[in-house]
Amino acid sequence: MTPRSTHRDVKTLKSGTAWSDTWQRCLAAAPEAFRDGCVLNLWNGTWQADGRPLPATSPVDGTPIAGPPRLDSYTARRAVRAALDQHRAWRHTPLPERRARIAATLDSLARHRELLALLLVWEIGKPWRLAQTDVDRAVDGVRWYVDGIDAMLDGRAPLDGPVSNIASWNYPMSVLVHTMLIQALAGNAVIAKTPTDGGVACLTLACALAAREGLPVTLVSGSGRELSEPLVRAPEIGCVSFVGGRDTGAAVATAVADLGKRHILEQEGLNTWGIWNHSDWDALAAHVPKLFDYGKQRCTAYPRFVVQRDLFDEFLAAYLPAVRTVRVGHPLAVAHPEDPFPDLDFGPLINAAKAKELADQVSEAVDRGAVPLYRGAENTGRFLPGQDTDAYLHPVTLLNPPPSSPLHHAEPFGPVDTIVLVDTEAELLAAMNASNGALVATLSTDDPATYERLAPQIRAFKTGRGKPRSRGDREELFGGFGASWRGAFVGGELLVRAVTQGPAGERLPGNFPSSHRVV
Repeated sequence: MTPRSTHRDVKTLKSGTAWSDTWQRCLAAAPEAFRDGCVLNLWNGTWQADGRPLPATSPVDGTPIAGPPRLDSYTARRAVRAALDQHRAWRHTPLPERRARIAATLDSLARHRELLALLLVWEIGKPWRLAQTDVDRAVDGVRWYVDGIDAMLDGRAPLDGPVSNIASWNYPMSVLVHTMLIQALAGNAVIAKTPTDGGVACLTLACALAAREGLPVTLVSGSGRELSEPLVRAPEIGCVSFVGGRDTGAAVATAVADLGKRHILEQEGLNTWGIWNHSDWDALAAHVPKLFDYGKQRCTAYPRFVVQRDLFDEFLAAYLPAVRTVRVGHPLAVAHPEDPFPDLDFGPLINAAKAKELADQVSEAVDRGAVPLYRGAENTGRFLPGQDTDAYLHPVTLLNPPPSSPLHHAEPFGPVDTIVLVDTEAELLAAMNASNGALVATLSTDDPATYERLAPQIRAFKTGRGKPRSRGDREELFGGFGASWRGAFVGGELLVRAVTQGPAGERLPGNFPSSHRVV
């Protein structure tokens, strides 16, 4: 444990937000899913006291919390077979009934909004504002589909088997639960694997509320090695939906390609922000603190600036004052128990191991020639006296990370910005395309013609002019170029098309080995 100095006015947790209080609220809200300090697995329509619970601690301050009850592959196969039976019944449920059950689930999630958000704070370290947003985006996003699902399903049918969801820990509600509910709305049973690194209690509560409304939901925990065979390769699975890193994603991609299985594989990429013949520095400075939301632990974070060398002094004059305003700390630490939640940009990283790994990468990059332009002071931030802060990392900015460093070519998934200087448009494009495909990118330039000429050459699914892009909600498409995405694209109607069967011979929009189709 590495204690750091705290603000003198921060003394305690906000009233009613301790993990013990949060756990008791879970027991009261869904006693069928929580038991004796443990969460249960949900399969065959029943909460099962099986699996081997792993010990877990909160990244917020090291508090022991509930860990995932890991199943072995044999039990997971039984769960998948049971999900197929649920699927065969659910796919014949009339759409009005499916819509009504999903709507009732959304109402229940909305009633438990505060508890779901508090679980996100403790389990994955989200500040309160961002945790609430994660819950709200899930509920509001699915309501949009409930209202418009008739037209989206016209001429389409559910898949032959359930959809298997393997997702990263950073957006349990607005990505994973959102997607699961839409898959069920489209007529499929759904299976989800809880992320090993966090979010198990939040997902358990959400699935308990869905199961009460009769939705065919399966939620299981386990290691990737044990569960990859039943959740990816099992013949019962109708589609695999994956969100995570490229290494794991490549293994999943190989498996689904061998089997010819429907798949949606969202993988990481180095999202970049280019600066070329630009002068609106006030606009850029306004975006910088927001780019650190949740410590850049999201698939659409921007960890790389590619800057025209002649503009570097002006860029720094705008960037450095802005990055110094980023607010870091314990998401529940207040001066007085009844004070409002603190307004922070980010709290801890997902765990202490990740914080150490990233700090070591920064130190190694500097040793090999990177220039440290900014390092947030470790004795600042909003912390409780003496708390464990091993999972925290303050913002860091490096100029020209060496090619040998992971920070040169990979997404750090933490609050580290890197800057690369370029002299020509060709160098700009090469640096912005360093990771063979990205999900988003931005180009800041004063000249609209320059943007229109260069933007199509940036290998990102979405490119913004002078402002960040995101996954988007509701009707907005989402996908990726190169190694950042494999399989069907999602967003809007495409998410429904990806998990349903259409006319014979249909080719889905997506990024496949033989084609890349946006519409």
